[in-house]
Formats: sequence, C-alpha cells, structure tokens
Amino acid sequence: MIVSWKWLEQYVDLKMSHDDLVDRLTMSGLNHEGTENNFDDQAIDLEVTSNRPDCLGHLGVAREIAVLYDLKHKIPDPQPKSSGGSVADVCSVEIECPELCRRYTARVLKGVKIGPSPDWIADKLRAVGIAVINNVVDATNYVMLECGQPLHAFDFAKVKDGKIVVRQPKADETIEAIDHKSYKLAPGMCVIADAELPVAIGGVMGGAESEVSDSTTDVLIEAAFFEPLSIRNTARSLNLFSPSSFRFERTIDSHQMDWASRRCCELIMESGGGELMEGIIDVGEAPESRQQVSMRLARLNKVLGIEAPEDVSEKVLKELGCEINESTTEKVTVTPPTWRADLTREVDLIEEVGRIYGFDKVPDDAIVPMAASQRPTTDRVIDKVRAVLNSNGFDEAMCASLVPETWSEAFSPWSDKTPLISSQPMLGVLEKASQGLGAVEFVRRSLVPSLLEARRINEYRSNDEIELFETSKVYLSNGDDAIPEQPLLVSVVSGRDYYTVKGVVESLVKMLDREASTTVKPFDHPLLDVTQSGEIVVGDKRLGFIGAVSAAGMKQFGLKTPACVAELDCGVLEELAILIPQHTNQSLFPAISRDFNFILDNAIHWSDLEATVRSAGGELLEAVNYRETFRNEEKDGADKKRVLLSVVLRSPTETLTSEQAESVSQKILTDCKSNHAAELVG
Repeated sequence: MIVSWKWLEQYVDLKMSHDDLVDRLTMSGLNHEGTENNFDDQAIDLEVTSNRPDCLGHLGVAREIAVLYDLKHKIPDPQPKSSGGSVADVCSVEIECPELCRRYTARVLKGVKIGPSPDWIADKLRAVGIAVINNVVDATNYVMLECGQPLHAFDFAKVKDGKIVVRQPKADETIEAIDHKSYKLAPGMCVIADAELPVAIGGVMGGAESEVSDSTTDVLIEAAFFEPLSIRNTARSLNLFSPSSFRFERTIDSHQMDWASRRCCELIMESGGGELMEGIIDVGEAPESRQQVSMRLARLNKVLGIEAPEDVSEKVLKELGCEINESTTEKVTVTPPTWRADLTREVDLIEEVGRIYGFDKVPDDAIVPMAASQRPTTDRVIDKVRAVLNSNGFDEAMCASLVPETWSEAFSPWSDKTPLISSQPMLGVLEKASQGLGAVEFVRRSLVPSLLEARRINEYRSNDEIELFETSKVYLSNGDDAIPEQPLLVSVVSGRDYYTVKGVVESLVKMLDREASTTVKPFDHPLLDVTQSGEIVVGDKRLGFIGAVSAAGMKQFGLKTPACVAELDCGVLEELAILIPQHTNQSLFPAISRDFNFILDNAIHWSDLEATVRSAGGELLEAVNYRETFRNEEKDGADKKRVLLSVVLRSPTETLTSEQAESVSQKILTDCKSNHAAELVG
C-alpha cells in the first residue's frame, strides 16, 4: 500500500519526522518498504499483511498513526445533497448469486459534466502512482484509496432498462473489459449485468461498453461486497488483477459501503455538478454485528512477559475503535470495530495492546511462562509412515477431497453407505472432469481413485518413476443427520509388483512394532486382480487392503502400465505403534539358511503356510522369505502348486550345529505336512 504524506495530513497532524514515523509504523506491524518523492510529495510504501485490509486505505493508516502518537483522527462526513426523483424509479438491482455477492448498493447522479479532476485530487492520485482519467473515475479511485472500499462508476445511459443483475455467467459468455481485452467468463465467477449483457466482472474490472466517457451525463455508483474466495479465483483464472480485486480478496468492511458511496457522490458533484437522486438501492444481507471479546489483564501480562500499566489496555483498545462494554481490574470486554475482522480472540486483543504499547518495551530477559508439550501421537506415527515410504522411493501426493461419482463408486472398501455430496462442487480442478465424468462433488470414501488419476496424469506426461502415497481423511456417512466417520488413511500406488508393495506394507508395520505381523485374507473387488489382492489383518484388527489393479480397473482409470495399490487405516497403525525407541541386541553368531520347495493345494494361502513355518521354527527362526510359486499340472496334478521359500535360522547365544538346524527343518517339514498336506519336491 503506497500512501501519500500530504494525503495523510488531511486526517492526522503529522508533526513527527518521516524517519520516526516509518520506524514506529514498522514496529507496529506496517513494515516500511521504501519512500519516493513524487509530485512534491512523499510516497511511502508500506507492507500490509493480509489480515489488515483496514490499512489498504489512507484513513486506516492515519488511524494507526493517531493511536501510535496519541493524536486526533479526522474523518470526513460526506453529506451530498439529493434532489429530483427517487432512484428506485429509474434503477433496480437483483442479486441472483448471493453466495458470490453478499450486498450491492447503487446511487444515481444525473446531469454530471465529465471533465478533469481538481488539482488536489489529481496530485494525490499521481503521488501514489494512479493514472488520472476524469473527475468521475478519479473520484472512485480516490475514495477506494481513502477508505479501502472499491467502487465502480457506470455510464447509466448504457445500462439497459436501468437494471442491474448480479449473476453467474451464461454459457460461453464473454466481456470486453475496460483494458479493451476480451475475457471468457466461466461458472463460479460473479458478473454484473444489465437486462441483457454483462457490464462488469464483479469485484475485478468494469466493462468497456458501460465505461464512463466524455459523452456521459448520468452515472451509477456501485458499492458492493463480493466474496473474497470468488474474487481470488476469478482474478487468477482470468489473469486479471486490479486494485479492486486486491482489496476484495482480503475482505472489505461492509459497514462503510454507504459512507464510501456518499463520499464518492460528494466529490463528483463538487467538480462535475449534477443532481443526486433521492435514496439508495441497497440489496442483500445487512452487515453482521460483531461479537464481544474479553481480555484478562493477568493473561495479558503473562503472554507479553511484562507488567503493562493498568490504564494502557483500555485506552489502546478504545483508540483502535473498540467499544468498551465492561472494564474491571481483572478483564476488559469489548466489541471490536467493524473494520477489524481479525479481532476475534483474547490473544488478538493482547497482540494489539503489545503492538501499540511497544514490543520494544519487552526486555530481552523477560520470563514468559512456558509449558512443556509434545506432538500428538497421530502426527508422530504419520512421520514414521512418511519416513518408511520415502525411504522406499515413494513421493507424497496431495489430491482433492472431492471426486466424480464414478471414482467414488470405483473403490470404497471401508463403507458401502451412500457417499456424502458437497453443496459446492469443484470446477476446473481435475483434468478428466470435462470428459463425461459428471460433477466433481462426491466426498472421498477412499484415497485410491485419486492416486490412480495422479498416476494416469504422470504416465501421459512420460514420467518414468511414479511411486505415490497420500495421507488424508475420508468421510463415511453415518446417516442423514449424523456426523460422518472421518478415518485417517494412508494409500500408495506403485508400478512395482504385488509382492514388493506387500513387503513395503510389512516393513511399515515392523517399523511401528517389531513383534507385529501381517496376514492377508481373501478380498474380492472388481478394481483389483482376484489372484493378487487381499485384506490386510494385524492380530484381530483390519489394517487395510492391498492388490494389483485388474485389467478392468486399468481401463477405467486410463492406465498404460500395471499398478498396485494399498490403503491402510492410520488409526490401527497408531494403536500398533511403539514410539519409545526400541533396541534389540544383534546376534554375534552366524546364520544358517534352508530352502523348502513344497507341493501344495492351490487353495492354501501363503499367510497360512508362513504361520505354520514360523510356529515350527520356534526361537531359532529369524526370518521366512517367500521366493516364488510355480505350477506344473503334468508333474504335480491339477489344482496343485509349488511354493519355494527359505528360512533363516540363528541363535542369539551360540553357533548353530548342523544337528540343530536339521532338527528345526524336520519340525517345519512335519508340521507343514500335517497342517497342509505339503510334500517336499523330490
């Protein structure tokens, strides 16, 4: 925000030096970026943070100066005289999209003479880098830079039927803006239209068709409140930024809209004459009242680390515009001013007192009470999950929480209840959203479909390594009115095979609990290959699901190469996790490996065979490793398979003898034959 020294002098008596002023402003939160001498004036560039839109006008900066230096703050009181008929007789306003435009006001001036602005206005605009156009446009810019409320002036004769309609764009609608470039409008944008066509892009820029020109005689002055998110999205989508959009993005004070409108009309009439029609058209929501906020004085001293004088708190808050509702020796209760939307909590008031009183008064050795704390268990577990996945070559993805219906139905192993639907669908976010998938409005019940789409995008961009994971909540319906379940999940999608991804999951579980082991139970789902998929169980708890994507699944998501997915419940991982660092002594003695090639029935699962081997191996068994599966009906018969595995035997106290290793091997053979009718390949 660039402010003019001479302009500020209209509202506050600047007796201090320039250097002292910018130092005080910097210490209070308005960082000084630099000063230039323009048109016999000083243009001071201040950095205004996004939470302080009240300082995007000279009145707001002057208010800060008045509080810092204990000075009087003068605010103009515009009282333009109205005459002629009622504005309601010639103009009407209709808001069709209240979610984009909360409030819209209009005044009409008739018989205005377009000409140059007075020198005192033109000089101030030039000093802060604003081009001088004519007395009407300059008045709207002057008021915006004065109070922070953007305004727009329409040539009222070019507003069809005197009707203003605030709406979303129609299909394939375009507009030529006052920069004389054409812009294609899209759903979600706010358009100011007359009875037929758009005349402005709401909150961003006016249209060339209704632009004020030398032939203009009647002027409509707009003052409105546009939703910040809508303005931000529109400006970025069109790559069209303006001083108005900059302010609307940061929220304006809707209570000052009427003041700004009156002030603008007054300035226009002073230089261009004309008659102001009676009344104002004011459509939409009335400004909301502010909620009270209390500040405990004891808390103030604890947070700041100093004993601030008793009368400072109330004085500072009052000068900042707060209404004092209650003041005792223990606390102060205030109603924040309408222009300070950022004052909602006790700590906000404490910051204001510290900011104005002076953080430089806090001694370097002030003792600020601090309480020991630790990160939530969930965060610590997720950090370990990320570490394991990163070390295995996975990159973290962040996908949208809303998906098309087809994706929601494609994979939802956690719940078969109807998915939740957002009241505000996402537009233009997903690449495939325009390819017949329907509205992107279904809240995710699984992270897998989003990751498969991310893999598809990377494949089509010829990326070689596409190993992705995501941690996020999903939302599972509990009925019409009940709060949905919100489990935190971690999902992976990989170009590696099923067994490799299964190994990654097992290593993740082992990282959290060395003693935990996973088993995979049958799980049939159309998205996954029936021969390489399953439900992952730890103990008696369902951890998640894993599987290679089936041919039908690859076709549905447009994948070119094979993929494998896994999805785990972080809540179960948190229950497993032992976060206290663990230590196990390494055995100093050598290991002995043995291979077993069993002939088994096809129906026997690896998890069952592995459990038998581990049980038979006892304390000397260090590891069981799957090698491969082979089928030969001619040699072994139908419905038979060969499973090759290896075991690692080791003692923590001595070197194993051949006899000991042989004894364990025979136990494994005996138990596998007894439990699974397993025969060793001859």
